[in-house]
Amino acid sequence: MTKSVTLRRPDDWHLHLRDGAMLAAVAAYSGHFGRAIIMPNLVPPVLTGAQAASYRDRILAALPENVTLRPLMTLYLTETTEAADLVQAHRDGIISAVKLYPAGATTNSASGVRDFAKVRPVLEAMAEAGIPLCMHGEVTDPAVDIFDREAVFIDRVLDPIRRAVPALRVVMEHITTQDGVDYVSANDNIGATITTHHLVINRNHILVGGIRPHYYCLPVAKRETHRLALRKAATSGDPRFFLGTDSAPHPDRAKESACGCAGCFTAPNTMSILAQVFEDDVALDKLEGFASLHGPAFYRMPVNDDTIRLVKRDTPAAYPTHITAGDETVTVFDPGFPLYWHVEDQA
Repeated sequence: MTKSVTLRRPDDWHLHLRDGAMLAAVAAYSGHFGRAIIMPNLVPPVLTGAQAASYRDRILAALPENVTLRPLMTLYLTETTEAADLVQAHRDGIISAVKLYPAGATTNSASGVRDFAKVRPVLEAMAEAGIPLCMHGEVTDPAVDIFDREAVFIDRVLDPIRRAVPALRVVMEHITTQDGVDYVSANDNIGATITTHHLVINRNHILVGGIRPHYYCLPVAKRETHRLALRKAATSGDPRFFLGTDSAPHPDRAKESACGCAGCFTAPNTMSILAQVFEDDVALDKLEGFASLHGPAFYRMPVNDDTIRLVKRDTPAAYPTHITAGDETVTVFDPGFPLYWHVEDQA
């Protein structure tokens, strides 16, 4: 029996599009989304309003005419960020948020923050201007186990920042633990994005039976108990949790190397995966909230006017296993189960 679900067009509140040939190759695969928060960790990073405007123009030029994705730009927070430029870029409608990377936490994060006291004046200016802060929630202390870095970040960084600047609106991005779920659930003025792949994989998928580099991401997938906590949060209807795919394309040669890059490229099949996840958890009625409503509410934006339709058919949807980006190939995330939910662009 055919099943169908119609949703307000979803948004992606955490997306990597890269630049150059990679941008040209991957941009259209986010075409099911109305808007996307674009990550600024290019090389060099997007540090100023002028750089964000230039990057936005490159993204728009890379999108096919039939794709109406609206890129929502961010600035990369450093210890030398000028609050005045940041606030002006927001007033001018160039940026929608600011991204905080602890230095060395993930791909292209070497310019991130080491001394959080140095950015407090900028955070205070952001709070006054109503600019959200998106946080990569991991410490980089080598003494902290990689599987514990999110929980330690909450105690050492996130909670102290929120106590020091209580008016600051914070998004704890790509949460991966019960600790993250519990902290967000117990607090106001905070939201959390959850990725598609963290709803599907745990750390066994990366390590059991051989190393599978295309499941390696940061924050790294955790124990099964944490994955189930994320599923419960995503399907709960709590408006503090919303979709941020963290879709992160890397060339296969960089993923399948002696020191492989972190990231899963989920943009092409995210909505089909999510429909299956929410159906499995008897929560299809909560999918629109997670994918289409909660994010706009947190960012104080209207929901999208148009819709998409998800239809469950007897035969799986056809997604590529790889795409070509210039001279490179990029592997599309494999959820490990067939995707019978098909995306129809508009109902």
